[in-house]
Amino acid sequence: MGIKIYNTMTRKKEDFVPVREGKVGIYLCGPTVYKPSHIGHAVGPVIFDAVRRWLEYRGFEVKLVVNITDVDDKIIAEANRLGVDMKTLAERVTADYLAAMEKLNVRQPDVMPKATEHIPDIIEFIKKLMDKGYAYQVVGDVYFDVTKFADYGKLSRQSLEKQSAGTRELKSSCQKHYPADFALWKSAKPDEPSWDSPWGKGRPGWHIECSVMSIKHIGETLDIHGGGMDLIFPHHENEIAQSEALTGKQFVKYWMHNGLTRVNTKKMSKSLGNIKMISELLEEYPGEVIRFFILSTHYRRPIDFSDDEIRKVARGLQTFYRLFERVKEITGSDVYKDQLQADDKIVCANVTQLADEFDSAMDDDFNTAEAIAVLFKMANEINAFIEENNLDSNSAEQAKQGLTGGIAILLEKARILGLFNQPPADVIKDDMTEKLVMLLIDVRNEARKQKQFAIADMIRNRLADIGIQLKDSRDGTKWERKI
Repeated sequence: MGIKIYNTMTRKKEDFVPVREGKVGIYLCGPTVYKPSHIGHAVGPVIFDAVRRWLEYRGFEVKLVVNITDVDDKIIAEANRLGVDMKTLAERVTADYLAAMEKLNVRQPDVMPKATEHIPDIIEFIKKLMDKGYAYQVVGDVYFDVTKFADYGKLSRQSLEKQSAGTRELKSSCQKHYPADFALWKSAKPDEPSWDSPWGKGRPGWHIECSVMSIKHIGETLDIHGGGMDLIFPHHENEIAQSEALTGKQFVKYWMHNGLTRVNTKKMSKSLGNIKMISELLEEYPGEVIRFFILSTHYRRPIDFSDDEIRKVARGLQTFYRLFERVKEITGSDVYKDQLQADDKIVCANVTQLADEFDSAMDDDFNTAEAIAVLFKMANEINAFIEENNLDSNSAEQAKQGLTGGIAILLEKARILGLFNQPPADVIKDDMTEKLVMLLIDVRNEARKQKQFAIADMIRNRLADIGIQLKDSRDGTKWERKI
């Protein structure tokens, strides 16, 4: 069975067949860089990073393009509020976004084009639309005439009468031909950034940027175009209209839209005051926890963020961290440093079969939620194998190889999702915390030697109160954070 993708255009799952054999071009709508990134900005990049990794695992050569909108009404307004120029603000926010993506283990896209770097391409695109009769000028503004594009509304399945709502453009004193017509070029206002054009000084509209950049860097027909469901209309609808009007070709084969982010079951919005900044979250939770949290929900479903939910996911991660510690104690292998190999003939029970289940889940519309559920099944099987065979460091080598083989398969699949690339100690414990906890462990050990058990118990209990659990063994005392 090949890969199937749910196509928003057709509202059904379809067999994935790329435009060019063996190659896949993906365009993901990136951020408008006017304020620091919030949790909603992380969802698409994490999801499509997993999509990209899976397609590469399946043998495709993938080109991922994620744009940066660095000229926009919101950026201009925020720059004016802060008293800085638009370019300075956009670069600052872009750097914040990229730093967050790195902590979430999101690989850099192959191309990250900026709107301001493509002004000549945008002007040329608009000129061609005007030459073909799809666009018209009103003073210094240029609009796309939606009535000239017969299929307008085919993605959102809205009639033209509904198309005038939800537009993202400045109100104009000039008269448009039709309420749903959208701006391709906006005439400059005083003290706004602008560029010369055949229609006077101005700047591009929001929608035209993505059509120009995606076609330039991928081609006239994209394999996959991604974004949040809130972009279906008007943004993606307008991309289709202007792109297909220009080229006469299908703009996108497969439209993929991820669910929106909700906080405590409510839509995240400025008016509700429930916007969660990624930088703030990364101070509370490791990047791997946030990534695991996002991928634990199928991409087409809403992401329901709450502290209780993310802590629940973090506790689930401890299942794997504890297993990796057991493997190290038994085999001496560090799963983060050593290259573990799976011998097909010596693997603990059912893990190979579960690997097939993982593949089936990912082939079925990139179902990361089901794939993660399979990883938990693998961990349970491996733990059962350890218990049933009473494995320890003195066990027979063949039994240890069975354990190593099972872990190797689990890690291979998990790392396709971008998980378990770093030791949890490196991810969860900062250097200062590590030193302080180890100091308290030393004090506790000394108290136990002096038979001052009340003090020793107090240290353990007080650490537990702040989420740090101590684990005593013959090899000494270790600690882990219980989120």
